[in-house]
Amino acid sequence: MAPVDLPALLGRAGTERPDHLAVVEAGGRALTWAELDAEASRVAGGLVGAGVVAGTRVLLALGNRVELVAAYLAVLRAQAVAVPVDPAARDSELADVLADSGSRVAVVEGHLAARLAAAAPAGSLRLVVVGEDAEPADLRYDDLRYADVGGPAPLPALLDAERLAVLFYTSGTTGPPRGAMLSHRALAANVEQVAALDPPLIAPDDVVLGVLPMFHVYGLGAVLGAVLRQAATLVLVERFDAERTLDVVVERRCTVLPLVPGALQAWLDRPRLRERLAGVRWVLSGSAPLDRATGAAFTAATGVPVHQGYGLTEASPVVTSTLVPTPDGSLPDPGTLGLPLPGTGLRLVDALGEPVVAGDPGEIELHGPHLFSGYWPDGVDGPDGPNGAGWWPTGDLGLLGGDGSLTLVDQVQERLIVSGFPVYPQEVEDVLRRVPGVAEVAVIGVPHAGTGQAVVAYVVAREAGDGEGLAGEGLAGEGLAGEGLAGTLRSAAAAGLAEFKRPTRIELVQRLPLTVTGRVQKGRLRHLERRRVQGLLP
Repeated sequence: MAPVDLPALLGRAGTERPDHLAVVEAGGRALTWAELDAEASRVAGGLVGAGVVAGTRVLLALGNRVELVAAYLAVLRAQAVAVPVDPAARDSELADVLADSGSRVAVVEGHLAARLAAAAPAGSLRLVVVGEDAEPADLRYDDLRYADVGGPAPLPALLDAERLAVLFYTSGTTGPPRGAMLSHRALAANVEQVAALDPPLIAPDDVVLGVLPMFHVYGLGAVLGAVLRQAATLVLVERFDAERTLDVVVERRCTVLPLVPGALQAWLDRPRLRERLAGVRWVLSGSAPLDRATGAAFTAATGVPVHQGYGLTEASPVVTSTLVPTPDGSLPDPGTLGLPLPGTGLRLVDALGEPVVAGDPGEIELHGPHLFSGYWPDGVDGPDGPNGAGWWPTGDLGLLGGDGSLTLVDQVQERLIVSGFPVYPQEVEDVLRRVPGVAEVAVIGVPHAGTGQAVVAYVVAREAGDGEGLAGEGLAGEGLAGEGLAGTLRSAAAAGLAEFKRPTRIELVQRLPLTVTGRVQKGRLRHLERRRVQGLLP
């Protein structure tokens, strides 16, 4: 019988591969699986000794370091609830998560201690500080750990797999972030679904690059989960730097590279790229769809296959992969997002919830044991059945190919209605992105008196630098590529799009606002447009 939770997987790894490296920091610190198992038990015991009981929310505000991995697994082992957050988040964001989650303990980087203390009501939060001395009333991480290897009395085994394990706060497209409630059942189920792939996404002897933010579900859920299941090795890197990260891949002999699409683009012009990636089995691209041309160019330049997939926080997170074979046994087109993982139900429905006609786009609905339990605190808007057993509408629009492979069209919330006709921003973006000299495109809708909404495209030219501008947003206005590029873009839109889909305005900018995992923050672009309407921008 497969272990029912991640701490049980950790215990198995510690027993079966005790001396195999589990987690390595790029700077050199490392733990074997036996050491990580013992460390998680010590920290779990320390949390219990500090008053943490089952169900207590424990905020984790740490970068990519050994303590984050150990503390996360310790919180789960204590049957408390992990609340991972970006250690670089703004004070207001930290305060919102603290208030919404009701976290009473926070394990944080030293430089965050004062900020978190100020964000929480007096006396409501106990801080555990990593890396620096804490104030007398707080705990140092090293003091939290029990000195004796055995620690306190053994913690009880998990009896209810539906117990809440993690609150991941999603970035939200129509409102403030909400906490997606992931149970021990959902996390373990997704780990097993990924492990069922043949060939495996990650194998026991793989060395996996951990440059993705580990507070995010892609890094903490998909990457760490797969490494834990296989008792492989995870190499932690604090942040992506094109040259330094390549050096880490070579120095640590990494074989699997989970990345976001922007990283592949950043590596294409690096010297000796094929030689430096010679030991890599494949790249796993996620978080956002990878442009087909970029993926093909990367494989041509390196000889390394690029596989991608589709995932969501609410699905723990992996849903599809191009490593899932098609019905005839071949792998799907690498330009798609692949097929659903074993045990995952996926269907497309129209606005009335009815199955779409084959070949038509529809909203993606999911079914499977890896789905979340709804949003914190009441489990609202979850799957339409108990314990994640029903179908859940993702809000994403997709197309299914004849072999069952998924292509993402757009988000339901992103769909525009122009003169009564639907416009999917990704379709417009795909046409404009093919124009020579274009690095990236983001399309949004703006209010229009005559058509209801109009299409506006924000475009980054390949020669654009890192400049400032546009009302302090770190974007820049016209003059980057001149009217020559803008005119070419308009011509491409005229040739490739129906008239109602064409941008009414093209903004040439130096960069697009991105999340930590490379998604365009279209909400910030809409904010700029609202300021423009208010007369605050030209």
